[in-house]
Amino acid sequence: MTSAVRDPGDIQGQDQGPNHGPKHGSDPDTPDPVPPELDLTRVPVHVACVMDGNGRWANARGLPRTEGHGAGETALLDVVNGALEIGIKWITLYAFSTENWRRPPDEVRYLMNFNQSLLMRRADELNDKGVQIRFAGRRDWRVPRRVLKRMDESIELTKHNRRMVMTMAFNYGGRAEIIDAVRALVEEGIPANKIDEKAIRRHLYFPDMPDPDLVIRTSGETRISNFLLWEIAYSELVFPETLWPDMRRRHLYEAVIDYQRRVRRFGAVNP
Repeated sequence: MTSAVRDPGDIQGQDQGPNHGPKHGSDPDTPDPVPPELDLTRVPVHVACVMDGNGRWANARGLPRTEGHGAGETALLDVVNGALEIGIKWITLYAFSTENWRRPPDEVRYLMNFNQSLLMRRADELNDKGVQIRFAGRRDWRVPRRVLKRMDESIELTKHNRRMVMTMAFNYGGRAEIIDAVRALVEEGIPANKIDEKAIRRHLYFPDMPDPDLVIRTSGETRISNFLLWEIAYSELVFPETLWPDMRRRHLYEAVIDYQRRVRRFGAVNP
């Protein structure tokens, strides 16, 4: 099921000038409170986010596209903190896709450096909050070694945390994940008649990760863009108009409330 949510305040905010947007790496001054209509006993276990709209946010302010990516750090931190506040146990964030290598080289270099610096600045903070950091995606020759080093350091630092698992989908593609799982099955010599859903799941990047209950894609675009294709078969989908740099925990809460109003049937009928 899908939903497009338009917040009048967000649309108005998109027309603001460059001096009115969030500053890079800053935290929101006043965190949004949890709405009373949000049922804390029925919070989704796993929320996944496609962080879309950074370039459009920057373009609307006459800024380089890279400025939108930088501004998105505030959104990421506030959404993660909001998820922690309401007890979400798993969050997956689409940080860099296998298709993003097609973007201009300067933008790709910026994203590599930005993700490295983000880990340097924020890994200790997330660790203190009990967040375990993971990375889903291919570790191939295109990812700079310095970035892989920071990723590994973040994984090692936070590996014992249990309050929340935050997975960054980095150099990730849903089709690539399925291909990699099938290749692993072939390499193990698994006969065709033994390959089923359970066998494929065991060979996904993180077999222990529960399927997302809720997927949020910002910016109003109503597509999946090769994100967690296997895992989101029965996820609820929400498409707020908010551009990612303007995303805050209140938008997460609104999406969770929308999720709680739905009836999940998983192919069956209501009792």
